[in-house]
Amino acid sequence: MLRPRSSPRSRQRLTTALAAFGMIGAGTAALAVTAPPAAAATTPHRVLFDNSKAETAGNADWIIGTSQPDPLGQKADPTAEKDWTGALSSWGVALQKTGDYSLKTLPSGNTITYGTSSALDLQNFDTFVLPEPNVLLSASEKTAVMKFVQNGGGLFMISDHTGSDRNNDGADAVKVLNDLMTNNSVDSTDPFGFSIDSLNIGTDNPRAVSSTTDPVLNGSFGKVTGSIIRNGTTATLKPADNPAVKGLVYRTGSSGNTGAFFATSTFGSGRVAFWGDSSPIDDGTGQSGNTLYDGWNDPAGTDAALALNGTQWLAGAAGSGSGGDGGGTCTAAQLLANPGFESGGSAWSGTSGVITTDSGEAARTGTYKAWLDGYGSARTDTLSQSVTVPAGCTSAKLSFSLHIDTAETTTTTAYDTLKAQVVNGSGTVLSTLATYSNLNAASGYTLRTFDLGAYAGQTVTVKFTGTEGSQLQTSFVIDDTALDVS
Repeated sequence: MLRPRSSPRSRQRLTTALAAFGMIGAGTAALAVTAPPAAAATTPHRVLFDNSKAETAGNADWIIGTSQPDPLGQKADPTAEKDWTGALSSWGVALQKTGDYSLKTLPSGNTITYGTSSALDLQNFDTFVLPEPNVLLSASEKTAVMKFVQNGGGLFMISDHTGSDRNNDGADAVKVLNDLMTNNSVDSTDPFGFSIDSLNIGTDNPRAVSSTTDPVLNGSFGKVTGSIIRNGTTATLKPADNPAVKGLVYRTGSSGNTGAFFATSTFGSGRVAFWGDSSPIDDGTGQSGNTLYDGWNDPAGTDAALALNGTQWLAGAAGSGSGGDGGGTCTAAQLLANPGFESGGSAWSGTSGVITTDSGEAARTGTYKAWLDGYGSARTDTLSQSVTVPAGCTSAKLSFSLHIDTAETTTTTAYDTLKAQVVNGSGTVLSTLATYSNLNAASGYTLRTFDLGAYAGQTVTVKFTGTEGSQLQTSFVIDDTALDVS
């Protein structure tokens, strides 16, 4: 028996019809996206190093210090890497000495969380470092990590070669990290645009691509020319799945989508970095009984600069850039025209009648808003605006307030969806920022924000596509949009 059909809502039409922009089919899965946590009022660059996934098993010692969670308990003002004990102490001390970072460790026995009251919850940090994890993340932990990145966090994933199962539990770093990306409740459709190769490359000295502007290769900690592999692996890039993915350092003889030893990407509002071996982050000193290798200072690579610049970029530190190679200057500004729709359909393209003063749904501010769907019948509505992100901008944040109400009663099925996307001039989807559905219905408006820094130097189109099923209305109401650059 069919579900009862709702009455179509009444809508006021604008006198001037908007030009149709085209349709993009909606997927069946829906993601719930929450607003990013508020920024810290103290030190802005908060980094959490994981030690909950057997990072010290076997000969590994992937910790910044033995005082956990706070390395300052070992020495509050470290000046040399041996002031803290751990094979990652060079990394930790170098960040600490700048005065711009607050560092913590998630100790063994803890669980990775997001959105809880724990002081070590990911919402309290800007960057999360997974240095060769050797235990599979639980379902809730994978959800926590993915939501952390989606809502603006930075994730540093450091792998090792296949077969490096240091605690003999059947999972090495390759398996753990691939499982995170392909078997989670948030987005398992290749969200970062790469997969880690099951390889054991004995020795190689990978070289960096030529770039004078990439913020990881040209950060404030020094110029990156290459790295080292001392039993490690690489990644295969899949830009068709995520156009933001970028290989920065490649195995000898490799380029393009294969053999990427260090890569960066974005997901939602967040950033991701991948490194294919733990040897480059090893400073050769640590706890007694471990056999370590000083890759941090190996002259064949510039590993210290790569680790530190990568951390800076992931944390969104000043001058960290957004990965563009365009150069140029940037003046802080809000780029979207008619952002609150108070000039009617001016500057926006899409389905006629979407921008409206209809009293059936209230605007967040003013009198106009964009109201997609809500008819209780099969329909697709679109709304879009083209914008050029200046090449010199190190920050580009898209934001909009979204209200969703629905007559659907299901708690499990996404019958009606809204996609927020970035497309190019020919309509090809560059990135799906988020998908909302009738399952996300709630009272009032919720602010949504996304990082568009990867599109610096490009002209792109911000597009919303609402697709409604044949019965029971869902309304997607958007107001107060902005694209702030600086």
